[in-house]
Amino acid sequence: MDTRRLLRTFAIALGTAGLLVSGCSGGGSAPSASATGSAASEELQPYYGQELRWRDCGVEGFQCTTMKAPLDYAEPDGGDVKLAVSRKKATGPGKRIGSLLVNPGGPGGSAVGYLQGYAAIGYPAPVRARYDMVAVDPRGVARSEPVECLTGKEMDTYTQVDQTPDDKAEVAALAASYEKFAAGCEKRSGKILPHVSTVETARDMDILRSLLGDDKLHYVGASYGTFLGATYADLFPARVGRLVLDGAMDPSLPAIDINRDQTAGFEAAFQSFAADCVKQDDCPLGTTSTANAATELKKLFADLDSEPAATGGTRRLTESLGTTGVIAAMYDESAWPQLRQAVAAAQRGDGSGLLALADSYYERDPNGSYQNLMFANAAVNCLDLAPAFSGPEAVEKALPEFEKASPVFGRGFAWAALNCAPWPVEPTGTPHRTEAEGAAPIVVVGTTRDPATPYTWAKSLADQLSSGTLLTYEGDGHTAYGRGSDCIDTAINTYLLDGTPPEDGKKCT
Repeated sequence: MDTRRLLRTFAIALGTAGLLVSGCSGGGSAPSASATGSAASEELQPYYGQELRWRDCGVEGFQCTTMKAPLDYAEPDGGDVKLAVSRKKATGPGKRIGSLLVNPGGPGGSAVGYLQGYAAIGYPAPVRARYDMVAVDPRGVARSEPVECLTGKEMDTYTQVDQTPDDKAEVAALAASYEKFAAGCEKRSGKILPHVSTVETARDMDILRSLLGDDKLHYVGASYGTFLGATYADLFPARVGRLVLDGAMDPSLPAIDINRDQTAGFEAAFQSFAADCVKQDDCPLGTTSTANAATELKKLFADLDSEPAATGGTRRLTESLGTTGVIAAMYDESAWPQLRQAVAAAQRGDGSGLLALADSYYERDPNGSYQNLMFANAAVNCLDLAPAFSGPEAVEKALPEFEKASPVFGRGFAWAALNCAPWPVEPTGTPHRTEAEGAAPIVVVGTTRDPATPYTWAKSLADQLSSGTLLTYEGDGHTAYGRGSDCIDTAINTYLLDGTPPEDGKKCT
């Protein structure tokens, strides 16, 4: 695996890690009249009229600034949020096209971190030559007034709670952990918690577009970033430039359908991993069939449920952390060798490998602190859509369909979808079709065996968008741009550089 792909995979995986644990967003509030007007309303003029003051931000080649947006668009004079912005100016040669905003997903992934760690150095040189590469951390995320919920020690406890409860006591403990998480978010971030919806973030992006001097928004969004981009297009169709939505979500689905579809997506990814594993000499899950591999993995999870594995430190590998470690490796097939080694070690009683994968998924630092990915992820998801489940009884009722979708992961995925039930803020979004009538051509990219954003979602979004064009990558892993397919990369680069979208339905391998 080359260095640029490694950087890209790491950035996307972190940006989308929260999808599974909390269920990815899929709803949004209807746009107000002022949001879709041809010019900023008088109330918003101070925001559209502000001046960005760029400065060196300690990373070679990058500039940083802070922009302001209204905390509440319904009451623009009720206070501000400050949003972190970074850019790397177009390198040339060639005429500058404008700014290209990027977002790695999540919700909760740091767009600024993604820009500085990958996009502005790893995107194809011709694209970087002609665009200023730009990112803004969404409200509530990373450098932009981050949502905070739990301390590092509290998060360690939270991530170890059994997500496949076997009795009433374990069900109660899991429900209590979600309640404590939600209460912590309200206590530490109550002011911003009602104002981190995808609609509000999309409106923030339009302010930034204007401040950058661009008439149109050019944008590449991955995973949840596709929902953010589609929301922008629906709010401001006349301001759509060149939009790439890679690893697309379907805004028309309710939370329970999103969670169930994603469960099936990770099952499909595991089946691909297992089919490859049983052919390898070092496969720890048997060498006969994918069914045998699934049985062996479930046995490992059951063993960890009975007796967590040592890790060489004070923490132990529980079933929930072991499952998260496996899930983390499903995002990219390049992680499969590492997963085989980690599973084999866990079977011998050494859980350090799977724990390291789980820690990367949760953005846990070696010192025991956590980035705010999981906090922001829940805050956005629980605001964008009504909860998948109202309480434990609803989960119990849905378990058979989740276990049918994934015999390996279904039970845990179902219980993970309970997290929004005790959320302290009422949701503002609803499932809805996103058509963006009148927008310029928008390229929607789907990967046929994508675990986190199933391919059916890309097909649905492309059909919903009035100007949607579907580009398909027939392969494994999460998202497609920059994963090594010359066919995919050429199609997207051509679109970004000269505005010509690929033929609708084009397929690449």
